[in-house]
Amino acid sequence: MSNESRDGQQRENKLSTLNILLLTEHFPFWDIQIFMNNEWHDSCCGRRIPVYNPATGELLCEVEEGDKEDIDKAVKCARQAFQLGSPWRRMDASERGRLLCKLADLVERDRQILAAGFPPGVVNIVPGYGPTAGHAIAQHMDIDKVAFTGSTDVGKIIKKAAGNSNLKRVTLELGGKNPNIVFADSDLEHAVEQAHHGLFFNQGQCCLAGSRVFVEEPIYDDFVLKSVERAKKRVLGNPLVPGVDQGPQIDKKHFDKILELIESGRREGAKLECGGGAWGQKGFFIQPTVFSDVTDDMRIAKEEIFGPVQQIMKFSSIEEVIRRANNTHYGLAAGVFTNDINKALTISAALQAGTVWVNCYNAMSSQCPFGGFKMSGNGREMGEYGLQEYTEIKTVTIKIPQKNS
Repeated sequence: MSNESRDGQQRENKLSTLNILLLTEHFPFWDIQIFMNNEWHDSCCGRRIPVYNPATGELLCEVEEGDKEDIDKAVKCARQAFQLGSPWRRMDASERGRLLCKLADLVERDRQILAAGFPPGVVNIVPGYGPTAGHAIAQHMDIDKVAFTGSTDVGKIIKKAAGNSNLKRVTLELGGKNPNIVFADSDLEHAVEQAHHGLFFNQGQCCLAGSRVFVEEPIYDDFVLKSVERAKKRVLGNPLVPGVDQGPQIDKKHFDKILELIESGRREGAKLECGGGAWGQKGFFIQPTVFSDVTDDMRIAKEEIFGPVQQIMKFSSIEEVIRRANNTHYGLAAGVFTNDINKALTISAALQAGTVWVNCYNAMSSQCPFGGFKMSGNGREMGEYGLQEYTEIKTVTIKIPQKNS
């Protein structure tokens, strides 16, 4: 074994050991119950969902599996909590706001204490699978609003179930195959770095990942070279350890799907510049992967990979790149890198995407509405538009005895 391989193996062993220590100290093995009416409950069906650490394959915990009966109970609790005269309805709006902010803080600080201070029934948490618990929510006659983040296929199922039940309002934040366009007049080093983070963030498991990188022809070769160099610098390992850039994929099924799509890129003629396989002896790690010479008809250019696989494509004109960038069923996000404000404005207006970043990527804030065009969903999260999705407009007309002004 070479010194480099031995050092890598030793480092991996140290990470695995530290991983166990961190999990023991901060995330001890526990059973997670259903939270309903400010109380913890076992599921009605008695089944549990095993949750595994994707870095090691070891069992982390078991979660009670909610089913239709649990959903019905939770909805009943929620309806009671929102009845006229209930503690939540009588609570001052500023106090409700304070509790919502406190909940957000607790989610960040302590995931085991989520609903301190809320009246019973206001917050209910029912873990479960899509075909059972999810289906029960989507078709429930007493649920007024569903917000879903996930795949386009499941989003369609939810919309259909809502239409077949009580026409509940549905907002969807679905998949994306987001274009990231780099012009020759941009800051090359900055564009490479932003494109790198725009794709590899969270192991590529991100709906807004800039997975289709379009690079103008004069700088294409340099961009590919620098992108490969950057990808090779990523540090893989336990994501709980400082200094680690990339953790594992979420599970074995998704791990296999990504590797199959990488293989399809090879078969269809894309040039594999780096990566392309699994990493390590255990866990669901995939090497940072970069493809060049990618064409629009390849699967890796059309399908949402949801993994650490960057596809770099070449373009020659503004008209061409606009047409190719919009040639997708998705429309969630996009990026443009140029020092020409006219190009930036032209491209931003032409792209069919809910969010367009100029000379940056993944620049999010709570004030900015976020959501997709086309099959990337409908409705918006965050900002004033996000609040509108959870309100109803009502008109009240009152007759007065006499009009005085």
